[in-house]
Amino acid sequence: MRVHSCNISEVGTRVNQKARTRAAILQAVHDLARSGAEITMPSVAKAALVSEATAYRYFPDLVTLLLEADEGTWPDPAAALAPVVHSSDPVERIGFATKALMEGVMANESAVRAMIAGSIARPGSAARRPGHRFGLIDAALAPADLAERDPEALAQLRRDLAVVISAEALFTLTDLCGLTPADAITSAVHTARTLTEAACRPAAVTS
Repeated sequence: MRVHSCNISEVGTRVNQKARTRAAILQAVHDLARSGAEITMPSVAKAALVSEATAYRYFPDLVTLLLEADEGTWPDPAAALAPVVHSSDPVERIGFATKALMEGVMANESAVRAMIAGSIARPGSAARRPGHRFGLIDAALAPADLAERDPEALAQLRRDLAVVISAEALFTLTDLCGLTPADAITSAVHTARTLTEAACRPAAVTS
């Protein structure tokens, strides 16, 4: 029985050590993201004080690691849109949602860039990306009557906004257009509001 108890203790110790190692790797991602440092498997392993081989034993690729590290780091759409909860104006709400998404991207810039790079390198993993924008878009457009009035127009607007309310759009504005993050966010908000206003505007009555 003493041998059996010892084995149980050893197993428990190994399980706890694995949990601590996994937590350290995930924490390293958060620490690197907060500092704005580049996030790669080697940089994560170094920050977590483990070997790169160890990091890969816990996470088969960077995208998988980033996905797990992303869990719980973004507010759900209802919480993100709480400041405009009493507004029924989809234009106002989509403008706020755009700003919230873009500010979240900038706060987690290195992690988001790493996720985009990883999914581009492995197109099959692109569908695994979190897609925070879609929850925000749907929540922001909830008060609009497009679903009843013109379901296809709503679907098209959702697709249009998915292009605008995105990290890719933000990085295009900062990296290629040379805008500051603040100006880039303002530009994206303007575009999202314009698209939403045009889609939600009642069709003109012709005589």
